Amino acid sequence: MGQKNAIFLSLAVTALVTLGLVMLASTSIWNKDVDGYSLVKKQAMFIALGLIGAVVISNIDYRKLRSFWIPALIVATTLLVLCYVPGIGHKVNGATRWIKMPGVPQFQPSELAKIFVIIALAAWYSHYQTEGRKFFKGFVSPSFLLGIPVMLIFFEKDMGTAAALGTAGAMVMFAAGVRIPYMGAGFIIAAGGAALIILQNPERMGRINALFELESEKYRQGDGYQQLHGINAFIKGGVEGTGLGNGIGKHGSLPMAHTDFIFPAIGEELGLWATLGSVFCFVVIIVCGLTIAMHAKDVFGKLLAVGLTGIIVVPAIVNIGVCTALLPNTGLPLPFISYGGTNILFTLLAVGILLSIQRQSAGASRTEVPIITQKKQCLRI
Repeated sequence: MGQKNAIFLSLAVTALVTLGLVMLASTSIWNKDVDGYSLVKKQAMFIALGLIGAVVISNIDYRKLRSFWIPALIVATTLLVLCYVPGIGHKVNGATRWIKMPGVPQFQPSELAKIFVIIALAAWYSHYQTEGRKFFKGFVSPSFLLGIPVMLIFFEKDMGTAAALGTAGAMVMFAAGVRIPYMGAGFIIAAGGAALIILQNPERMGRINALFELESEKYRQGDGYQQLHGINAFIKGGVEGTGLGNGIGKHGSLPMAHTDFIFPAIGEELGLWATLGSVFCFVVIIVCGLTIAMHAKDVFGKLLAVGLTGIIVVPAIVNIGVCTALLPNTGLPLPFISYGGTNILFTLLAVGILLSIQRQSAGASRTEVPIITQKKQCLRI
């Protein structure tokens, strides 16, 4: 069963990456700011680096990561702080999500931070296995480990990534056995704080209100423009699609057709079957990731697999929700498919870690699985 998980996971990722390259070639070539297939070549380079990294990591014992969680968390937090430093933080479309330094390519620290934060949480709970249901060591301290990076990302105006990382972290905490009342209270506090900030931000409120009035004069040329044209792209494509390369949204009416809104471009050109196929691949990743977690030989591996599955799949759910006008526009890319070097590089590395957990668990005997007869050590997996 373990080997099948690795095979199905690899096939699903390969299908999504291939689809992404094909659609990037179809959509980016018409972008007036792009020189020919330069984005395709750049994306292919990052995919190659990600695949090499994933193969290398998959052959390394994932348990070695546990020893480095403190420096990893410090590095991730430092990089996120650099986004706020004038001259280093680089603003694009009103959000300062990137850092740019001499001799270093433009880089999005939040993508690296997602992996490092999940490693830190998994290492914390694996060290304090019997403390998961206690208030301070089981809830308060891990909440700080998760909350500080999430807040740094949130105030970069990257609310989508902050929400995705927060959700993945909550998945780890739930699997570690944190009490539901503690998590519920934490959710209420976090949601209340986010709501207060969003209510004071006219741009964010506009995106939320636009969901209910996409075709109104007030939003159709403003906050609801992208989602309205995304829906129109799905309608034009129908079941069969207009044919690869024949979509018209990418010529200007569908902004970000090669990044945030590549999913409607798939629907327009390749039709319903391609979009459903993409969703199915993400479902496969969820099933394989959680199955790997269930068969991991130690607590660290179980929690790490749960968290990594979350940081891969939650952004996909959010992106698809945005493109179908079920969620407000957040600016999150579609993993494996949207253009974005940093995103696809670290997402592939996350897959490599999942494969490492599977490889190390393949020959594990049942005696190697942590004993869960004591209630304090019970994991919700």
